[in-house]
Amino acid sequence: MTSHQKKQAALAALDLVRPGMTLGIGTGSTAAIFIEALGEKVRAGFDICGIPTSSASEQACQEAGIPLITADETTKIDLAVDGADEIDPNGHLIKGGGAALLREKIIAHAAKHFVVIADQSKDVRTLGDFPLPIEIEKFSYGLTVSALRRVLSSLGYDNPSLMLRSEGGEFVLTDGENYIIDAKLGRIEEPDALEQALNLLPGVVECGLFVGMADQIIIGEDDGVTIREA
Repeated sequence: MTSHQKKQAALAALDLVRPGMTLGIGTGSTAAIFIEALGEKVRAGFDICGIPTSSASEQACQEAGIPLITADETTKIDLAVDGADEIDPNGHLIKGGGAALLREKIIAHAAKHFVVIADQSKDVRTLGDFPLPIEIEKFSYGLTVSALRRVLSSLGYDNPSLMLRSEGGEFVLTDGENYIIDAKLGRIEEPDALEQALNLLPGVVECGLFVGMADQIIIGEDDGVTIREA
């Protein structure tokens, strides 16, 4: 019933949307359900505009008839809605399974209110079972991977598995033309310290830890939703 839970969460987030809003629109399977439902309201005359966080979401929004804008320095994002790969009890997240973590973090940071929507399987006690996505520059990426190993070792992650994400025999590229490293860390006890350490490394563009960013978590269940203020 995972898809039903995702729909429950997406529709609950849709209730937060008001006419005239500028929305940050996330990426992934739960966000896709939100986009579809939002498109129905727009086609019925609901007046909003959106800023998608990936080319995939942009295409979905266009197909749904959602008006899109390009952000500038004066843009105010009223609400951002996005999914997550893992959510811990403190509202910290792992994101980036869809390779859109950089753009997702830019929009989430800029939004007045950031809402995360997910099914129950994403609600975990401790982050880290899902491999942590780390977006890195392609230039001399081997040096960046070596530096990642050293930093992770210094933080107590011994011999972590660091894999360049690939599909069909080709390395996955983000919308920004960067590579993704998936780091299998097991348990992330101090996500804030890890996020800071990783993002200080030259060659690391962004990591998939979203620490203290979510304002509200909506977990879809079989018979409704659980809403947590983060």
